[in-house]
Amino acid sequence: MSASATASASPTAPSAPALLRTPLYDLHIARGAKMVPFAGYEMPVQYPQGVLKEHLHTRASAGLFDVSHMGQIALRPKSGNVIDAARALERLVPQDIQSLPKGRQRYAQFTNDTGGILDDLMVANFGDHLFLVVNAACKAQDEAHLRANLSDLCTIEVLADRALIALQGPKAEAVLSVSAPAVAAMKFMDAGPVDLVLNGKTLACFVSRSGYTGEDGYEISVPAADAGALAIALLNDPAVMPIGLGARDSLRLEAGLCLYGHDIDTETTPVEAGLNWSIQKSRRKDGARPGGFAGADVILDQLANGAARSRVGLRPEGRAPVRDGAQLFADETSKDAIGSVTSGGFGPSLNGPVAMACLPKTFAVPGTLVFAEVRGQRLPVRVAALPFVPHSYKR
Repeated sequence: MSASATASASPTAPSAPALLRTPLYDLHIARGAKMVPFAGYEMPVQYPQGVLKEHLHTRASAGLFDVSHMGQIALRPKSGNVIDAARALERLVPQDIQSLPKGRQRYAQFTNDTGGILDDLMVANFGDHLFLVVNAACKAQDEAHLRANLSDLCTIEVLADRALIALQGPKAEAVLSVSAPAVAAMKFMDAGPVDLVLNGKTLACFVSRSGYTGEDGYEISVPAADAGALAIALLNDPAVMPIGLGARDSLRLEAGLCLYGHDIDTETTPVEAGLNWSIQKSRRKDGARPGGFAGADVILDQLANGAARSRVGLRPEGRAPVRDGAQLFADETSKDAIGSVTSGGFGPSLNGPVAMACLPKTFAVPGTLVFAEVRGQRLPVRVAALPFVPHSYKR
């Protein structure tokens, strides 16, 4: 009897929790997607056209991504003044939220007492409240974190009745502006309520001009009941192709963007992750509101004096991809690893392998040669500047 059969026959064997499905599940099946478990959901990893074509199509035209597994949260100030919600959130993140204008979005991180990253998130100012998008695998703990720390000043509302769709690529603006002409005027990181007109029906959406591919594009929060119809309408445009998790990962890797649980985690600070740019001057040692968030002493010291290690890009010198977890060494014979690959794979836009790692600062200089251990062999990889592919955001 197989191990799986034995487990299912045992009355005491724990059963795995059922995988959740997004509102676009039926569309994925109809389009022939290969479904895989991801963050507790059944998600499309690729469609029949394959990861390579999906990746290159997004870079050249427009790709549609289902990101409905992400968490959407409204942070509403009990006072009615959004500045109070911003002030409260600054207890948990090192970013300046108070100066975030209405209609703008900012990248942030929840930090712990040692400066590590609990999760990374997007924060938008919708005028009377803040709108947060958090990672799927962390959304339950993020909600608990918010309730434990901010319930005195804010109401935390999980928006479980909404789907999230990303439309990415150089033709995204032309495609989406058919349903919502106002999106053409948006700049990178603009965000707010936008009405989309679909088959004569007005959909109350939240739209941000952002994404996680390095390309221009949008993320669209739409009522779950309308998500399928919106996705089909967008896919009916010949410029748009459905894109799975495989190409989403290769696109963000080429763009040098962090993946939570790989490039950033509770043991990595924002400074070590190369996210210094996301921490505004007002929250630093010489700023107007220094510190006041978890791990501030560690993070502010690293901002002022540098960190002992930092995230870098890697270009393997051969054709073989260097995958996540591969140990890195200073030379071909040393016994002690200097780090490990945090993200790695093939970069279709570059027609070659790319990777990222966190290395001691003495090795974190572009051009430095280190060695990755792959199947018992030491392969040469060279430290490279990030991103591998330039960003194409509309500033």
